[in-house]
Order: sequence, then C-alpha cells, then structure tokens
Amino acid sequence: MKEAYILDENFENTDFTQQFLEKGEYENCTFRNCNFEYSDLSGISFSDCDFIGCNLSMAKLTSTAFRNAFSKNVKCLAYSLMTVMHLGCLLHLMNALFIILFSTKLQ
Repeated sequence: MKEAYILDENFENTDFTQQFLEKGEYENCTFRNCNFEYSDLSGISFSDCDFIGCNLSMAKLTSTAFRNAFSKNVKCLAYSLMTVMHLGCLLHLMNALFIILFSTKLQ
C-alpha cells in the first residue's frame, strides 16, 4: 500500500482521536486546534508543518519525523520522545508545554 503525500493542507479543529490521520508525509501543512491525544502518529513525517494550539498528549511517536516543524501553544505529555529523535528532527517550540516521562521496563 502506497503512503499518502499531503501538501499545503489546512486541518482545523479536527479530532484525530475520532478520525485517523493517514500514514505518509505531510509537507507545508497547518494543524490548528487539533486533538492528537493518544493518536498513533508512528511513521508519519511532518516537513515544514505548523502545529498551533494542538494537543499531542500521549500520542504514539515511534519513528515520527518533525522536520522544520513549528509549534505554538501546544500541549504534549509523553512517555518518551527519544523515538522521535532518530531522524534528526528540528522542532521549533513557542509557548509549548512538554512534559516527558522516561520509562524503562523492569527485567
């Protein structure tokens, strides 16, 4: 199955807990007041995208890429963002609340 390529789209007041975000690459898109809480964003690439007033709390971000993404007034409570970092992401944060909880499995 071919992944989607979405260019120059605007998403406003979209609840991605009720509607899934299609897997693929998003370029130059704007997400305004969107709810991604507990959403699975694994494997999705965001290039030159803006996230304004969004809730990314507890979103699954395994192999997610944020390339030159801009965030303003974003809430993100996450277990770990280490899985996002492998692609050398660049994420500009403005008035964003990021609380990162690192967890390890007990052996």
